[in-house]
Amino acid sequence: MQRAGPSASSSTTPKSKFLMMVTGEISVAEMINVQTIYCKYFYVFGTDWKFIGGIKEGVSATSSKGVHHKIALNTPIEATFSSTNPFKWPQIVLACYGPDLFGNDVIRGYGSAFLPTVPGRTERKVAVFVPEASTTMHKILGFFTGRRAEFVDPRTVSTSEGREVTRVSTQGLITITFDIVLKDMKKFGYDVIPQTLSRVSDFPMPVFNEAERPRRASKTPSEIPKAEVTEIARDETVEAIRSPDVQSPSPVEEVDDQRIVQYEESQMQ
Repeated sequence: MQRAGPSASSSTTPKSKFLMMVTGEISVAEMINVQTIYCKYFYVFGTDWKFIGGIKEGVSATSSKGVHHKIALNTPIEATFSSTNPFKWPQIVLACYGPDLFGNDVIRGYGSAFLPTVPGRTERKVAVFVPEASTTMHKILGFFTGRRAEFVDPRTVSTSEGREVTRVSTQGLITITFDIVLKDMKKFGYDVIPQTLSRVSDFPMPVFNEAERPRRASKTPSEIPKAEVTEIARDETVEAIRSPDVQSPSPVEEVDDQRIVQYEESQMQ
């Protein structure tokens, strides 16, 4: 009994999705007045996207500042997505925590960044921030109790809803390195490679001002082809036959005729 191989229809079926694979690492953090942190990360994407492989969320090791006043996180990231629509391109969301003066684990910064849309290596610096307390009393109580203002859902930082009424303060920067691989993007009509993108300068722009419109150079009699000269002469002959030259009477002649008519009428009377 022979083993059935793949059917010809399945091998010729067109691709129904494009793929994006991302690898890299969360490299270093440059925080203000923070000595020790650890970082959580996860991805946020639209309903058309599907996570098909890799690490969907993770936590870095706890790290402290070194000689260069930077916190080395060195957390690898790896994920693969598939979709048919680039709407709501995936984002990576960061939430950093660390101990305060009393040993309480408090929020040290939120941040988010879109995954690069261009294949290759990209390095991005993500600004991290924390929400501010609504009143000074809540700020003082949060400092001593370790219950500082923070978002109930960290996914809030990846959206724009309600952000205009939230007060935040910047805490520093986190550097992330991305290595992007895209597949079957052109089959869906999307081109993201800089070498193959059409530049605006490649297309002629319309001229809206007649004064700026370039004029065609007039041809000398020697440059006009013989066939074109014959066609021009034929057009001039037809135009002359269709509209003969008829002279209209001058105003002086009209005045003279009126005078003659008036003189003859006076003689008859």
